[in-house]
Amino acid sequence: MNQATKITPSAQISSILLRGIPFHFDNPVVMAIVNINSDSFHGASRATSLDEILKLTEMHISGGARFIDLGTTSTRPGAALSHATEEIPVLLPAIRAIRKEFPGVFISVDTYHSTVAEVAVAEGADIINDISGGRFDEFMFEKIAALRVPYILMHSVKTPETMQDSPLYKDVLSEVLFDLESKIQKLQHLGVSDIIIDPGFGFGKTNEHNFRLMAGLSNFKLANCPILVGISRKSMITKTLGIKSDEALNGTTALNMYALMNGAAILRVHDALEAFQTIQLFQALNHTESSDI
Repeated sequence: MNQATKITPSAQISSILLRGIPFHFDNPVVMAIVNINSDSFHGASRATSLDEILKLTEMHISGGARFIDLGTTSTRPGAALSHATEEIPVLLPAIRAIRKEFPGVFISVDTYHSTVAEVAVAEGADIINDISGGRFDEFMFEKIAALRVPYILMHSVKTPETMQDSPLYKDVLSEVLFDLESKIQKLQHLGVSDIIIDPGFGFGKTNEHNFRLMAGLSNFKLANCPILVGISRKSMITKTLGIKSDEALNGTTALNMYALMNGAAILRVHDALEAFQTIQLFQALNHTESSDI
């Protein structure tokens, strides 16, 4: 077979420690979104009561999700920053309920507050997902080092409230990669080794920036960390196709397949089953490719 047509492996051979046990990313996995608020841009991801949270979590796990990402505050464009005191009372009952009902699932907490990270881990959270990459809380990196849990390091600029106000880059791909690599070094200097990187699609980027990052996604393998891609139903799909977020599943699936072919280890999505099926088809393609060599 022509080498130019060869499918890129799903991710680098890498792993993180989860609950003290190595979790290998030889195969991509699904991280499903559960928004514990009424303000997130995709309505079907919202769950405000414990019963709704557990039902949505069960649906995602049944669909193939290995990770559940809990967020108590919206980070959509235009959203104001939250306070830790607002997040904690909402978040902790959800963690307790999910941990009790679904002990095998890994819980990621979407927060940029180090104090929230601390209490979330104490209640059973496994991963901290920080959209600010440590920018909003000067103590976040040190707290992650002390907690000894995996950290999702995302690139963003400004705050959700202002991030889409004319974002500018000379070279978005190289600038985002440089920013992530410099923060990886800071984290590693503190003793943090379990780092997942996220290019931050839609966070301080225009549509052109988003597609440039997607086209160059394989470059992020240079950071030698598992790559998380979160483009589910986002504006890079809806604006390009002229549709609403509830019509964007097909576009999400198309870009997720491209992401898998270029190094994504984790797909962060609103629709676990469809993402898991995309991974299954990708693995079938890789198996066929390997057997033809």
